Amino acid sequence: MLIVTGGAGFIGSNLVHALNARGRDDIMVVDDLTDGHKFANLAGARIADYLDKAAFRDRIEAGKDFGPVEAVFHQGACTDTTEWNGQYMLDTNFTFSKAVFGWCRRKDATLIYASSAAVYGGGTDFREDAPDLRPLNVYGWSKLLFDQWLDRQGEHEVRVVGLRYFNVYGPHEAHKGRMASVVHHFDRQLAESGTVRLFGASHGVGDGEHRRDFVFVGDVVAVNLWAFDSKRANGLYNVGTGGSRSFNDLAKAVVAARGTGRIEYVPMPADLAGAYQAFTEADISRLRTDGFEAPFVTIEDGVRQTLATT
Repeated sequence: MLIVTGGAGFIGSNLVHALNARGRDDIMVVDDLTDGHKFANLAGARIADYLDKAAFRDRIEAGKDFGPVEAVFHQGACTDTTEWNGQYMLDTNFTFSKAVFGWCRRKDATLIYASSAAVYGGGTDFREDAPDLRPLNVYGWSKLLFDQWLDRQGEHEVRVVGLRYFNVYGPHEAHKGRMASVVHHFDRQLAESGTVRLFGASHGVGDGEHRRDFVFVGDVVAVNLWAFDSKRANGLYNVGTGGSRSFNDLAKAVVAARGTGRIEYVPMPADLAGAYQAFTEADISRLRTDGFEAPFVTIEDGVRQTLATT
């Protein structure tokens, strides 16, 4: 059996569908469906079981079994970068993740978990072993804490792979609301007003020229499956394209895909400026060296694929 936490969410549901495409339906999905709209992400998927996150946590902390489990894809987390309730964030992203790791170690199951490029904060050194990381928000710090905690555990009896996702976009993210990718927000803005709004000049760059490493969710899923298949994959890997693109580039791709629209610029809110990553670009040297060879989708192709589903 495979377990996918956050399996009704954005990346998790895309992973479940990809596993189905491989012929795997022995999948337990773990999630919190308080927002029942997320069920739509799994419409048509084949799974063996579903367990509420709270019930799953209770069972693993009690050391209970689910039968033979090959791997846990731990995608579940609080991903709201504007959430400042540190107690909730640390319990969800750090303490719960430690419990998942402990259970995997006891049950001899591979752990593949979602970290985040938010750990890099406002820095420009995007290597997995970069020193002195300073996240800009408690979300990024919660992810960094778990990465560092795992590192201090020394050699593991089981294989553990951490994936630091950069700016992921693609199908199955509409339920995320304000935390959906900018592709989703740009498309909604176009539908409502015919205009895409970008932040104006700040952080030393011009209008709309803040740059991120935008990575298509299909590529993120491909890296997860590589990590599962590979005997070599171990430790931390950045998951991005290896190249940054501007928000202007992304907005133009959305406008081109829809065939209409214009771009305008708005001031960045003062309360956001200090916690804003103006530049990200994954160093994927380690990912390539350890055997992930597939090319990454361009934002033009990725945006077309994303909007074709909406």
